[in-house]
Amino acid sequence: MAEATAGADRVGAGRSGEPGRIISVSPVTLSAPGRAAPLEVRVCAPVTGRNLPIILFAHGHGQVNFLNSYLGYGPIVDYFSSHGFVVIQPTFLDAMTLGLRDADDPDAPLYARARAEDMSRILDQLDLIEKAVPQLAGRLDRDRVAAVGHSLGGHTAALLLGMQFDDPSRGGRKVSLADRRIRAGVVIAGPGRGGDALHDQVAERYPALNAPDFSTMRTPALVVAGDRDLSTTFTDLGASWRMDAYFLSPGPKSLLTVFDGEHQLGGICGYDSVLTTDENPQRVAAVGRLTSAYLRTAFDRRDPAWQQARDALTTGANAIGRVDSR
Repeated sequence: MAEATAGADRVGAGRSGEPGRIISVSPVTLSAPGRAAPLEVRVCAPVTGRNLPIILFAHGHGQVNFLNSYLGYGPIVDYFSSHGFVVIQPTFLDAMTLGLRDADDPDAPLYARARAEDMSRILDQLDLIEKAVPQLAGRLDRDRVAAVGHSLGGHTAALLLGMQFDDPSRGGRKVSLADRRIRAGVVIAGPGRGGDALHDQVAERYPALNAPDFSTMRTPALVVAGDRDLSTTFTDLGASWRMDAYFLSPGPKSLLTVFDGEHQLGGICGYDSVLTTDENPQRVAAVGRLTSAYLRTAFDRRDPAWQQARDALTTGANAIGRVDSR
């Protein structure tokens, strides 16, 4: 750390080229009165750099003990932080290790409302986070905040970006949990529309997924979906279901369709994870570059990162995917 403060304090460290060094601190415990478990987060940040944009990263819900918590998603989180972002990952109440999925709580088992509220709590306590991470104080750009999430975390990101839903913890009333401090987002393999798109048993088990309203998701966002993410547990609609956040929301939006990508998009949830059925480190790196580049340009339209990444990775014979925008 001494080296970082002795003259290597570069603005936007790691934006392009080789990744920069990172520091990871966990757990950082935040105030959350009345929460069923302490709100703990991991913070990953570049060792160098100032005016660092912030990513609030939301994990998924699957049947694993640690990857769906602040301990997971190393491949994508390490990419973001080594390329100039401060990534803050909470462990949500639906994490397997907390044992709360079967609790007598109308927000269980997904805790969709609590997830979004936790993200807003994080933004309320950035001062505490800066103090908890060595030499992070004064380096955050609080005007550049993004919500990013995978799978159920994509649902969380969409809520923060303006999507409304029928909240089981509020008697099924449609509610908004949007946070205006969030300027852009990335919804990665998030759930699509509900109603007759869902299998009956899914709609019964997960009522929070039954009536998303993407028409109110107005914040700029990139939707990422694999063209082989068939989601047969949830729907018969195939990979297109994971693209609904793009097609059913107002612009400006972009859609990255990842060729041959399944639900883990090459392995974003963990290094050498058995959950990954399409293991491909190059695909992970490409998703990391494209999503981070999207956010840079969303924060500053003069930044050419998004167009450069698209030119490099979604054109020609070796394209990893296709981008549509509107």
